[in-house]
Amino acid sequence: MVFRIYVEKAPQFAQEAAATLADIRNVLGIAHITGLRILNRYDVEGIGDALFAACRYTVFAEPQTDLVYDALPQDADAVFAMEYLPGQFDQRAEACAQCIALLSQQEAPVVRTARVYLLSGGLNAAELAAIQRSIINPVEARMAQLALPETLVLRAEQPQRIPVLAGFCALEEEGLAALIAQYGLAMDDGDLRCCQDYFRAERRDPTLTELKLLDTYWSDHCRHTTFLTALDDVSFDDPRAQQTYETYLGLREQLGITKPVTLMDLATIGAKWLRRQGNLERLDVSDEINACTVKTTITVDGKPEDWLVLFKNETHNHPTEIEPFGGAATCIGGAIRDPLSGRAFVYQAMRLSGAADPRTPYGETLPGKLPQRKIVTTAAAGYSSYGNQIGLATGLVDELYHEGFLAKRMEVGAVVGAAPAKNVRRETPNAGDVVLLLGGKTGRDGCGGATGSSKAHSSDSLSSCGAEVQKGNAPEERKLQRLFRNPDAAHLIKRCNDFGAGGVSVAIGELADGVAVDLDRVPVKYDGLDGTELAISESQERMAVVVSPEDELAFLALAAAENLQATRVAVITAEPRLTMTWQGEQIVDLKRSLLDSNGAQKHARVRVAAPYTKEQTTDEGSFAARYRALVSGLEFCSRRGLSERFDSTVGAYSVLLPFGGARQSTPAQAMAAKLPLLGGETNACTRMAWGYDPRLSEQSPYAGGYAAVVASLAKLAATGAPMEERYLSFQEYFGKPGTDPVRWGKPTAALLGALQAQLDFGVAAIGGKDSMSGSFESLDVPPTLVSFALGVGTTQTTLSPEFKRAGSRAVLLAPKMRADGLPEAESMRALLAQVYALIAGKQIRAAYALGRGGIAEAVFKMCLGNGLGFRFAEHLTQEELFQPRIGAFVVECSADDAIGTPLGETLGTSVMVWRGDEIDLAQLEHAFDETLEDVFPTRTKHAALTSEIPVRHTAGSIKPRTGSLGRPRVLIPVFPGTNCEYESARAVERAGAIAQVLVLQTASADAIGESIRAFAQALDRAQALLLPGGFSNGDEPDGSGKFITAFLRNPIASDALMRLIDARDGLVLGICNGFQALIKLGLVPYGKIMEPSAALPTLTFNQIGRHQSRIVRTRVCDDRSPWLMLAGAGNVYSMPISHGEGRFLCGEELLSDLTQRGQIAAQYVDENENPTMDVRFNPNGSLAAVEAITSPDGRILGKMGHSERIGAGLYQNVPGQYDMRLFESAVLYFS
Repeated sequence: MVFRIYVEKAPQFAQEAAATLADIRNVLGIAHITGLRILNRYDVEGIGDALFAACRYTVFAEPQTDLVYDALPQDADAVFAMEYLPGQFDQRAEACAQCIALLSQQEAPVVRTARVYLLSGGLNAAELAAIQRSIINPVEARMAQLALPETLVLRAEQPQRIPVLAGFCALEEEGLAALIAQYGLAMDDGDLRCCQDYFRAERRDPTLTELKLLDTYWSDHCRHTTFLTALDDVSFDDPRAQQTYETYLGLREQLGITKPVTLMDLATIGAKWLRRQGNLERLDVSDEINACTVKTTITVDGKPEDWLVLFKNETHNHPTEIEPFGGAATCIGGAIRDPLSGRAFVYQAMRLSGAADPRTPYGETLPGKLPQRKIVTTAAAGYSSYGNQIGLATGLVDELYHEGFLAKRMEVGAVVGAAPAKNVRRETPNAGDVVLLLGGKTGRDGCGGATGSSKAHSSDSLSSCGAEVQKGNAPEERKLQRLFRNPDAAHLIKRCNDFGAGGVSVAIGELADGVAVDLDRVPVKYDGLDGTELAISESQERMAVVVSPEDELAFLALAAAENLQATRVAVITAEPRLTMTWQGEQIVDLKRSLLDSNGAQKHARVRVAAPYTKEQTTDEGSFAARYRALVSGLEFCSRRGLSERFDSTVGAYSVLLPFGGARQSTPAQAMAAKLPLLGGETNACTRMAWGYDPRLSEQSPYAGGYAAVVASLAKLAATGAPMEERYLSFQEYFGKPGTDPVRWGKPTAALLGALQAQLDFGVAAIGGKDSMSGSFESLDVPPTLVSFALGVGTTQTTLSPEFKRAGSRAVLLAPKMRADGLPEAESMRALLAQVYALIAGKQIRAAYALGRGGIAEAVFKMCLGNGLGFRFAEHLTQEELFQPRIGAFVVECSADDAIGTPLGETLGTSVMVWRGDEIDLAQLEHAFDETLEDVFPTRTKHAALTSEIPVRHTAGSIKPRTGSLGRPRVLIPVFPGTNCEYESARAVERAGAIAQVLVLQTASADAIGESIRAFAQALDRAQALLLPGGFSNGDEPDGSGKFITAFLRNPIASDALMRLIDARDGLVLGICNGFQALIKLGLVPYGKIMEPSAALPTLTFNQIGRHQSRIVRTRVCDDRSPWLMLAGAGNVYSMPISHGEGRFLCGEELLSDLTQRGQIAAQYVDENENPTMDVRFNPNGSLAAVEAITSPDGRILGKMGHSERIGAGLYQNVPGQYDMRLFESAVLYFS
């Protein structure tokens, strides 16, 4: 029997419906629509009436915020429903099934979900169709039937045998062309002729799987076909590029390179040459390198340790263009898996994207395209959702706006990871070694992704490419991170590869020369997949590892302990062939030499065109008008509404935050984070910055490539990165070159410019990623070479760009410039060294690397962070203030040394002054913020506070009846979706307690039962329970903390919990997701587990309607709680917040009671330490600015702020007192 229920947010909480309605009116222009409601529909099969009823307000809905219907309301003018396409991962349905399994301790039922839209307002058919098109992306979803189905079980058709392509070897040109069209191959006829030659020698025709596998293996995405094309004839109309090309030919001769000239050779020869010169002694060289890897020695607790630092940039341009959420989510997921496969823990990420103007009306959207607004907002939601869930701090977010990105979006993720060198074992696999597949199951998602990303985009891509986009499952990848961080597991891995492009065929096929794969052993999401789909599916969150046969059982046990599925799917063979069997038949049998041939050698001619200069329209307007136009322009306006949805502090490694100063308003130019130690202390940190100017690059790709390197190195220098350990990785993104020599000339010129910069500054590009299909019909992306620069150093020299105080001198430090507008190499090298020396010597307080916005942009942004003004020196002209500058710096001096060119001084009043003209900084800031406010909101309507919470100090404190216990034990359970266990454990241990981290098993009903018993036993041995932050099963189904509450409502778990609280006077702390669980259980504010009720308080979605991540300040209202013994009533603390559902709500009577009983522990306060409803300080719109509450006796504390994310050297650009001493207080309580 199929049960059905509908859940709708009550009108006062229906933010998504209100936002969608506003978009329909304002963006689609359908102003007469009067109402829109959104209902979540749940269909469940495989449970009984009683269990379905029990799930009503524990799984499907929350009585405080939701309305529940057994039948669809009938009062709408139009109704339609949307559901995921069959086979697409539905996190809501998955989480719902797991919650039901947890409540029942039975196997998970079948669950399917849909969104139902009810519209009012007399819409005609065309208007309804327009609304449906704006909501339903056919790549991932479809219209759902409104009728109740008889069953939810998908009846998979029995897959057919894999056909042999009879007659393939005899096909002529016309037949080969037909074959390409029939199967949507990325190969050309030259590749197919290579295949014909091979199979003729083998005396057989290929199977369809073999052809599809080769198509994947030889795709541009997997094997860089465009970058490996032989450039037979290279000519120049650009003398600079020609001179560097001659240098390049000389390097080839000295290095003994005889292979053809290719873009790949241009991209890699700099590193080869610099390594020959001894500049890359720390480069880690291995056959198993999936990310840039360098060696470094750091200091841990005063002792040296050898570590590996890994970094990687990844693109998902094509997938994000056609399915923005999934494409962007799997962009960061894929970026993580590359260094993760090197056994590194990935601890910081950067997101750089490119789009056309997102303010463009929907009606101007090109046929076959999604609207730019839809792409940018949904992609931001996808990337941030995945990164936030997996627990990866995003240190820098930026989006470039250029009309060329209308051709295809740019979606780039760059990540940094690290691992102790002793944890990484790399060995050549031996015959007989086994290959284990870890993590997610295999479905049809991502089939053809590698080849799809290698094709140019056309108007039918939306309807034809759906299967090419993978679906991400961040909690699953978090499990992989935990496993690989375990030294016991890492030491068993001989070689590893992540599942990206090409799936099994590439991930396993590349592990060794000889591999025999049994496709029948590959775990699947659902039945019906054939051998070809199993071979090339790019389903996410999978890893392939090679272990010795004698280590297989030990590794499987370690995987199981992390709630990960692990299956032997292949063995290493002595013969260099890739074979695959399926249903008793061998469907792949290919020599390694064929796979590695990359198909037919491609050839191209190149002509590097002369650079051109667009006519500059000199703006003779007033100083104020030019400044306002600059800061409000799409190129330079605020990205804060975009950036703050990304968690920037998870893990407690972040040295710099995305926005600095007391006002958190100066954008950082680089990200910095400490290396991710499990225990101990270090000051070692990495910094990463990017460089790229699309306007300069479209005029001169050569100058663009050179300037990209300069900009990335300059930003590193401005952040205090040492000169010694600096490395580059490039991201190339160009239109499909085809056969046009001029089109080939663009990447050639950009790589030559970047090569010259590497040679000039002695810094090598040791990795990169190329994407050469940035075309849509006649449109191309701007020539793109992004330089990512990584530096390894310490936290002591970290500097941020915001002006620190009034009365400071600011000067310009600039290199000598060549006639072509690029900096002189020797002068630029000296300047980079000078900037670092000034920072290390504490001679400057702030530094900003200049770009296209020149001095004016830099000074404005440097003023924002601390609300300072600036008086420009009289000698400066407007042209000098606003002109673009490459390689120059604005610095705030802390000494009187005569350096640079004087620019002026900082002011205590918030005004910008030049030659008597004065601009109010607040007016400029409003213009700066307003440009994208409608796309990425930062403001909400807020009411005044209606309640006053007194500050009360409690003399003395309660103590446990058990007396002193020595070091207390704190249990930290890890649920699916938990991502703050590491920093929680470090904070607990640092305070002197013992942290016990317990990973809970959910793979089956038996595993759930075992986990509940293990939790109860561990809690009986503990003195405190800490429920850490994260996303309980992705905060699904449609609400936070539901999985945790379902677990703790189990009688065995709840009895153990109440024993801790009532019988043993133990302590309980819930932070963020943990607080959400505590309040929904009733443990705060009541001190006991309550049945769900509309009368209970709750935490619901932030008033702004999105995730919020920033630093907040909270005031301790009452310190009676043992957790707050050392915090002190009235004291104000800074702390990171990162949540989408932190808005505290309760009835007026309950709020009064909590106030009188002293159960409101902390409130959000503004810069004057006053409680506030202003979203800048109260990020979720919590009633009465409540941040934390307690149980009646204070021994249970729930709080949204991440007070566990503390450590030396963190958050250096946002001043504040961060340590509330929560955990020291807990230790004191038990002493």
